Amino acid sequence: MYPDGICKVADGRYTKTIQFQDINYQLNQNEDKTAIFESWCDFLNYFDSSIPFQLSFLNLSAMQGSFARSVTIPPQGDGFDDLRAEYTQMLQNQFAKGNNGLVKTKYLTFGVSAESVRAAKPRLERVETDVLNNFKRLGVSAEGLNGAQRLKLMHDIFHMDDHEQFRFSWDWLPHTGLGVKDFIAPSSFEFKNGNMCRIGQQYAAVSFLQILAPELNDRMLADILDMESSLVVTMHIQSIDQVSAIKTIKRKITDLDKMKIEEQKKAVRAGYDMDIIPSDLATYGTEAKKLLQDLQSRNERMFLVTFLILNTADTKQQLDNNVFQASSIAQKYNCALTRLDYRQEEGLMSSLPMGLNEIEIQRGLTTSSTAIFVPFTTQELFQTGREALYCGLNALSNNLIMVDRKLQKNPNGLILGTPGSGKSFSAKREIFNVFLVTNDDIIICDPESEYGALVRRLGGQVINISPTSADFINPMDLNLNYSDDENPLSLKSDFILSLCELIVGGKDGLQPVEKTIIDRCVRLVYRNYLNDPRPENMPVLGDLYDELRRQDEKEAQYIATALEIYVTGSLNVFNHRTNINISNRVVSFDIKELGKQLKKIGMLIVQDAVWNRVTENRAEKKSTRYYIDEMHLLLREEQTAAYTVEIWKRFRKWGGIPTGVTQNVKDLLSSREVENIFENSDYIYMLNQAAGDRQILAKQLNISPHQLSYVTHSGEGEGLLFYGNIILPFVDRFPKDTQLYRVMTTKLSEAVED
Repeated sequence: MYPDGICKVADGRYTKTIQFQDINYQLNQNEDKTAIFESWCDFLNYFDSSIPFQLSFLNLSAMQGSFARSVTIPPQGDGFDDLRAEYTQMLQNQFAKGNNGLVKTKYLTFGVSAESVRAAKPRLERVETDVLNNFKRLGVSAEGLNGAQRLKLMHDIFHMDDHEQFRFSWDWLPHTGLGVKDFIAPSSFEFKNGNMCRIGQQYAAVSFLQILAPELNDRMLADILDMESSLVVTMHIQSIDQVSAIKTIKRKITDLDKMKIEEQKKAVRAGYDMDIIPSDLATYGTEAKKLLQDLQSRNERMFLVTFLILNTADTKQQLDNNVFQASSIAQKYNCALTRLDYRQEEGLMSSLPMGLNEIEIQRGLTTSSTAIFVPFTTQELFQTGREALYCGLNALSNNLIMVDRKLQKNPNGLILGTPGSGKSFSAKREIFNVFLVTNDDIIICDPESEYGALVRRLGGQVINISPTSADFINPMDLNLNYSDDENPLSLKSDFILSLCELIVGGKDGLQPVEKTIIDRCVRLVYRNYLNDPRPENMPVLGDLYDELRRQDEKEAQYIATALEIYVTGSLNVFNHRTNINISNRVVSFDIKELGKQLKKIGMLIVQDAVWNRVTENRAEKKSTRYYIDEMHLLLREEQTAAYTVEIWKRFRKWGGIPTGVTQNVKDLLSSREVENIFENSDYIYMLNQAAGDRQILAKQLNISPHQLSYVTHSGEGEGLLFYGNIILPFVDRFPKDTQLYRVMTTKLSEAVED
């Protein structure tokens, strides 16, 4: 093995290995499946007869506790470690529901013949580049393995019994006198039984698949890989030169024709109809001619395939059960699984992802017959970073879904669902998770007073904004870092235009003359503050009102009159200087008591206050998470929708991560600006949807009918997760016997119990 990942497996034979990830094949609708299948056929056709290759599928049990550690939230001594312990326990319980701690990986190993490693290297690198590009065209992420990674891979196969950690460095080889095999070898090998072997304390058996079925099914490989035991599935594939393949088939057709003539002569001599010939002969002749036609006129090639399955277990009895289960799956698809009697050692070596086939049992298959063993089943989404957040269990594999939104190009998100589908609960669970594992600030716009218990449990601050409250926010507050521009007023002016449109604008919004007057007055009222930025110089809404009154245009008087109720009238809640300290890490703006008239205005002003906080945190290189419930209310008026979209776009560059929560998808999608919201959101957590909303979303997000079924009459906490290009169905059954659940639930009966 060489450090760059090239391995000399035999004299004049060199190989490299690529690891590739899964994509959703089983979840797709038929036309998408067909597209993936055809692309996979093209992928296989790339390999000519000089490049034999091997597909390896490894289901290996994880090292005891390694995955448990990856979901453990370390204590921080801040008074919330009891919640961290409870959340960690919940994650570990959810993890245990998955595939029993099996780590599933997929590899492609290819080789070339060459006189030396120097001659092999450029050829292997060229093939590797081509294969990686071909994977990319399939939408599959893949990467080449270096020498140490390939050794670790074989070490993991040889140490399934003790889970010994792989320790290796190239620097150790000269000093120790050891070779690379010494670092991967198990404690012992035992091949004394004809139909099984032992690797250390682990029992193993290698079987080959006899492909007897005239037609194969694309579920077969997926079903074998769904077995809940450690196994290695290997396919050695060797392309046959096209000219040779056609010559061979023509020769076979000639032989069949000759046999047919002999049978006809016999028939004539025996005195019966010469058209009566053995049915096998007629069938073979028809199939051979069809095969020749496929090779000559369709994009088909001939491959020789060796299909091996390595089953492992801790006991002989368990091994027999595992082999029996694999055999049952093969029989279901009209194939047979046969143990390699007295060839277990060769079978074991052929099952390693080295690109060396020592088993000469081959079956000739065309491109499409080989491609039917589609190596893609269900995509998994399990990120192990410190800030990865729990999103539920993969509905197809039952494995944990853990994602870090910050790794996306655009971390903005949406949580969509009908009332009772669990959307508020999902938002609260994420807020809890963010609080426990990150240092990010969390701000919530709460129009229905749902988040108070959660915020108080996290030691946060709930700010009640209502006509009777003593908590005030000044909508005119301006942070000098408010905009990227030298003049922070440009974006602030947009906000005040949006605010005035909500207050003044009729059906058609603000007129151009009115916008000009407001913009002029905004610049005038901030003049003193920008010259001397002290808190007492910060203008309030009343200053804008006074400035409008001083203008000559009748439109200015009209705007001022419309503003009057919010300045000196009964709705003057927003005509005060900010008197609250919103520097707490978790802040919730409770605007339920604002009433229908003021709620939209309140949401817009809260959004501006959040933007001020984002700009402050940016200087400290700290992220700000903003959760905005009932978001559709902000998208009903054109100007407020435009301002919301503008903020949505700007958040990412400034370290803000907004999440919109809404039940009313029709209202959300009725805004012309909404496409920008969707285009700038790489995270969508979609729960059960109403019939009308489903069709709109399917068109907007290009969801297949099968995928749509996961948000049709789905239960609480069930739906689809969109993470970048990945679409996964999820289920989140959060345990109800936890203090976390009692704080997060929106069900009155359960909240009362608390």
